[in-house]
Amino acid sequence: MFDYTLSATEGAARAGVFSTPHGDLPTPAFMPVGTLGTVKSVTCDEVADLGAKTVLANTYHLYLRPGHDLVKRLGGIHKFMRWNGPVLTDSGGFQVFSLAAIRDIDDDGVDFRSHIDGSKHRFTPESVMEIQRTLGADMIMAFDECPPGGCDRATAESANTRTLGWLERCRTRFAELAQEDDVPEQVLFPVLQGNVYDDLRREHARQFQDVGDWRGFGIGGLSVGEAKHDMWRVLEVLHEELPEDRPRYLMGVGYPDDLLEAMSRGCDMFDCVAPTRNARHGTAWTRVEGQVNLKASRFREDTRPIDPGCDCYTCQRYDRAYIRHLVGASEILGMRLVSIHNLRFLVRLGEEARQKVLEGCFTTWSQDWLEQYRRSRTENSNTT
Repeated sequence: MFDYTLSATEGAARAGVFSTPHGDLPTPAFMPVGTLGTVKSVTCDEVADLGAKTVLANTYHLYLRPGHDLVKRLGGIHKFMRWNGPVLTDSGGFQVFSLAAIRDIDDDGVDFRSHIDGSKHRFTPESVMEIQRTLGADMIMAFDECPPGGCDRATAESANTRTLGWLERCRTRFAELAQEDDVPEQVLFPVLQGNVYDDLRREHARQFQDVGDWRGFGIGGLSVGEAKHDMWRVLEVLHEELPEDRPRYLMGVGYPDDLLEAMSRGCDMFDCVAPTRNARHGTAWTRVEGQVNLKASRFREDTRPIDPGCDCYTCQRYDRAYIRHLVGASEILGMRLVSIHNLRFLVRLGEEARQKVLEGCFTTWSQDWLEQYRRSRTENSNTT
């Protein structure tokens, strides 16, 4: 279980398969985010129909409600969500970054004040392993400190040191829990930090490999406010440092052009709330026109699908004029239809990228794709 087979490479781009107890994940792949046990407005059956093989759930949010113990009593995260494929849970490490205003951090762990009722909760590396073990996901993440993008070097160094110390504690508790009866098959991924400092990234990657033989690596601390050119450079640094026969999970990245850029630098797995978050605002992705705002008046009588080349349910059944009406009227169906399209758009992008790597033409294809997408995005950015 949890083996990664590298099928083909082209430059740094990779095509592989990551095996889990709940099925295989062909890579590169986008993984939809189901923060509270649901991909917003979309059923798990619909997510599967989109071609997604793996979904995410959020440790911090499920801990607060409905509670990890309740999820276990109801059969574990797969049965709770009605999802038969692999599930990945994050550690709450991103909330250390995103909820900085309502948390206090020290070397032992983090105190969160609930965003729901203000109650206080203590997260430590040990408790995070226990929560994720109880939820029962296939892939779980080590607890980490994610500093903001472009932070000073001292802050990045401190986060690296703390994350490494927490990783060792996560590994110990994970191994202890694995000895208990009636526990699910799980694999633990560490989360690499280092911000935009190349030497800190290299150091962390090497330190992590000294600590354990990991089945995969999470790449954290990117897409958190740093410049894009810094992100791409860091990924190039990590491509040189990480073992070829392990999957690389770039956390929190999910815009189409960012996915292709990251794939070209050796990343395999991706997640982001952008597809459904953008859908709630009427924003969709297309191949020919780039990113479009479906609330724009130019779509009022447009009877074409969102993307004429898309095979999703939305594009096969509905036109832009109707969807514009729905999103303009804040109808829930509009959010659902655009979410289905955006999710399929990213899942299909991963499928196509994988095929191009296998065929040996990824570089040319991705360059052409990015040129068209970015040109169209610029042309349409000010269109109403």
